[in-house]
Amino acid sequence: MKSGYAYIMTNKYHNVLYTGSTVDIVKRVAQHKNHYYKGSFSDRYNCEYCVYFEEFPDYNSAIQRENEIKNMKRAEKIKLINERNPEWKELVTENGFCEKPTPWADQVKRVIDEIIEENQGFRIE
Repeated sequence: MKSGYAYIMTNKYHNVLYTGSTVDIVKRVAQHKNHYYKGSFSDRYNCEYCVYFEEFPDYNSAIQRENEIKNMKRAEKIKLINERNPEWKELVTENGFCEKPTPWADQVKRVIDEIIEENQGFRIE
C-alpha cells in the first residue's frame, strides 16, 4: 500500500487555506504551483505554498486526516501550522522537500511522548 500525505497550501498573503491529500506531495505541490486544475479553489485563490504536511504509512490514513483538518475551524488550522511551522515557510516545492520530513516512527513517538507528558500522575491499573 502506498504512503500518503495530508497537507495545507496557502497563498502569498496567508489569507486562504487549502487542505488536500495525495500519495506524491512533490508532484501535487507542482500541480498547485502551475495551476494544473484551472478553475479549482487552489487555482482561483493562488494557493501555491505548502506550509504544512503530515506523512502517513497509507493513503487511507492521509484521506482521513485531510477530512479531520477540513472540519477544523480556521483558528485550529492556523494553530496546527504555527505549532510545526511558525514562520509559515514553504516546506515542499516542485523540486522536492525544503526540509527533510520527519519519519513516521518519529512522528508516532512524539505523539506518544506528548500523551505521556499530558497524563503525568495519571495511573492505569
